[in-house]
Amino acid sequence: MIRQAAVYPFSSRFIEVMGRKIHYVEHGSGDPILFIHGNPTSSYLWRNVIPGVVERTSRRAIALDLLGFGRSDKPEDLVYTLRLHANVIRGFVEALGLERITLVADDWGGPLGMDAVVRFPEHFERAVLMETFLWTFTFEEDFEPKFRMPFRLMRGPLGFFFVQVLNMMIKKLIPEHCPITDEGMKYYLDSFPTIRSRRAMLAFVRLNPLHGEPKSSVEFIRALREELPKLRLPVTWLKASPGVVPSDDYPPSLKKLEELKSLLPQLRIRNFGPGHHFLAEENPQQVAKLIVEAIGTGGAHAP
Repeated sequence: MIRQAAVYPFSSRFIEVMGRKIHYVEHGSGDPILFIHGNPTSSYLWRNVIPGVVERTSRRAIALDLLGFGRSDKPEDLVYTLRLHANVIRGFVEALGLERITLVADDWGGPLGMDAVVRFPEHFERAVLMETFLWTFTFEEDFEPKFRMPFRLMRGPLGFFFVQVLNMMIKKLIPEHCPITDEGMKYYLDSFPTIRSRRAMLAFVRLNPLHGEPKSSVEFIRALREELPKLRLPVTWLKASPGVVPSDDYPPSLKKLEELKSLLPQLRIRNFGPGHHFLAEENPQQVAKLIVEAIGTGGAHAP
């Protein structure tokens, strides 16, 4: 059985960014490792990864909750966009004065974190990505048939009922894709106690750049990809088998990762081993091990 912390083993910290309260935790000292989560998780995702990484690298781990997630503010007076989330990350980095950063990003943390990397490469040393994407989607190229109808429903008028009322992103998606303790599930559920508190979860579903919509998300990804060839820092991609984004179970989806190599010649794909989507929940020891190796080797591929 995977050993998981029953409670969050770090003290909460808060900082104001763009007039909003952003929650984060940190552990250790030295050059920072910035952990960015995706949907519907929070900084809590990294609780069993951080101690091993800090111990073996003598670095300072910092994990934030994106706006609308975890213990960060969940405002009801704004429209969530990818640019808004990216600006919050930028503001967070500036507010803490972070330099020589190693980015570790999962799911939506990938494009949001990499936006900061390409805009401010002088602040970053390397990136480690997993179960994420730096491309746009179509159902035919990227989604197994079994996922298409649920995704259509969540992006449509019924999305409010499925995501915000029934809380299906947490109650169904997390336990389907990884083993998790009752304590872990309780933390995620307690992070979104009300229907209104779940707005950011639904927003991410609808912000997915799918079939050219929404145009703001497509433009966000286009602008990011335009800058990728200019990067010189090492990028490591942890590829689980079968994985979900992309997935060995749906071979057409693997093409996007292969195409990414032409934009990022320094990209190194590491075999994670068995895993699905929430790798830091499923096998935190392996996530920590591969992050440590990426830092220790400058992101170079290890045989």
